[in-house]
Amino acid sequence: MNTTIRIRLSLMMFLEFFIWGGWFVTLGTYLANNLSATGSQIATVFTTQSWGAIIAPFVIGLVADRYFNAERILGVLHLIGAILMYQMYHTDNFDVFYPYVLAYMIAYMPTLALVNSVSFNQMKDPAKDFSSIRVFGTIGWIAAGLAISYLFEWDSVTGISQGFLQNTFLVTAIASAVLGLYSFTLPATPPKIAPGVKASVTEILNFDALKLLGDRNFLMFFIASILICIPLAFYYQNANQFFSEIGMANPTGKMTIGQASEVGFMLLLPVFFKRFGFKATLLAGMLAWALRYVLFAYGNAGELSFMLITGIALHGICYDFFFVSGQIYTNSKAGDHQKSAAQGLITLATYGVGMLIGFAVAGLITDTYTHANGHGWQSIWLFPAGFALVVMVLFALFFKNEKIEYKA
Repeated sequence: MNTTIRIRLSLMMFLEFFIWGGWFVTLGTYLANNLSATGSQIATVFTTQSWGAIIAPFVIGLVADRYFNAERILGVLHLIGAILMYQMYHTDNFDVFYPYVLAYMIAYMPTLALVNSVSFNQMKDPAKDFSSIRVFGTIGWIAAGLAISYLFEWDSVTGISQGFLQNTFLVTAIASAVLGLYSFTLPATPPKIAPGVKASVTEILNFDALKLLGDRNFLMFFIASILICIPLAFYYQNANQFFSEIGMANPTGKMTIGQASEVGFMLLLPVFFKRFGFKATLLAGMLAWALRYVLFAYGNAGELSFMLITGIALHGICYDFFFVSGQIYTNSKAGDHQKSAAQGLITLATYGVGMLIGFAVAGLITDTYTHANGHGWQSIWLFPAGFALVVMVLFALFFKNEKIEYKA
């Protein structure tokens, strides 16, 4: 790949995930402290990610794939996002905040697919080139967390008490505007389907992949993917608030250890996959979810802080060994003409349906164990730990092991 194009795509990925990590990690803490939101209200806000993920295929299938260049839609959506994020920055009322964050997520979630489309369109060998560009997205997420904790100290006790977390929305609005304008300079990525070409609604929305559910093994994996997102939602929704409430210093910065481990375990994944197989890899990922929540339940910000850090570092196993392995498995099960549709189906199942249920459950459990002095975090974390274990056992019993070829 041309070096200039590689740098430009890498910057696009950096900004794309800097934007997401720049406000989403601290969202639960902000809502609880700045807007006095309950657990159920916080869950309602987090479910906007799921609604965005559910609506995204319609945006991509009906608009991006048929009428407009992907880089132009990317630019427009991020400019809209910048305006919405700026409105969130000025909002101090939950009822006013919610419509803005819902509209923002509907605009943002399709961009995750669009940056991939822009990247793939410039690659002769995506299997070789994509990971080295996508990693800059993880670096962008890490940079956002480090800036919040160590550069600005917005998530410190003083920063939270003085409402400085609100500034994350302003920084994100600026970054969104920058990426929005920058997107119009990216290499052209024309529609995949000519406007005059007729296609069924099923083809446009990538629903052909539903046929894969007729395969018993894939159906078990599909169900497990939805269910494991319930414990995943607890991490996204509660982790930063939990670390802040128990007095962990620089919680947002320390949570970037999870993204760093994600990069490391990504390198180990082919070795584990080849040696132990797909089923064992997914089971290891599920077990890691349960273990991390047990560590959160019994750790503290003092002498047992190593338990919290270990739990954060397990994110690499939790995410890579289940979700990345799942993408590989899905790719192997789909036919050549169904690969994109199949990946879209799994994204819909996880970030859409699974997380939608997960955030609702997390909000309900959090409210159940909320008291005058804070939260009963041990009880809160033991619920997703137990749930992950149940999902792991069911998957072990009902999924028949099969050999999957790993292609890096």
